[in-house]
Amino acid sequence: MEKEEVNEIKEEVLVQGQDNNEIKIADDVVAVIAGVAVSEVSGVFGMAGGFAGGITEVLSGKKNLSKGIKVEVGEKETKIDVNIIVEYGTRIPDIAFEIQNRVKKAVETMTGLKVIEVNVHVQGVNTDIMAEEDKKLEE
Repeated sequence: MEKEEVNEIKEEVLVQGQDNNEIKIADDVVAVIAGVAVSEVSGVFGMAGGFAGGITEVLSGKKNLSKGIKVEVGEKETKIDVNIIVEYGTRIPDIAFEIQNRVKKAVETMTGLKVIEVNVHVQGVNTDIMAEEDKKLEE
């Protein structure tokens, strides 16, 4: 049986539940929901994250689902920044629009928070596909 690690949650947002009960949602939870939504969009090669996040993934062997996502959560709303790397040959405005729609829908549905901004930052293009196409043309 494998031992599961649970990361300590530092920041939480309170959502008013029924009968004035409070529901606590961590910023990291919102970031993971957004990260999963982004990973489902065709044309996204990967998330652009910091060096430390990449090292953590390599050492732990676990994929960081919140990599490349920055979340600012208020009392009832949230702003989300998404940093991505796109596949070469894809139409960037279409990918960005799809990310905005999916992230907004997923976060609002799962948390009850209103998403007021989803900013998509394209940090790079995966050009490995170009190199493969060039090799095919040479043959």
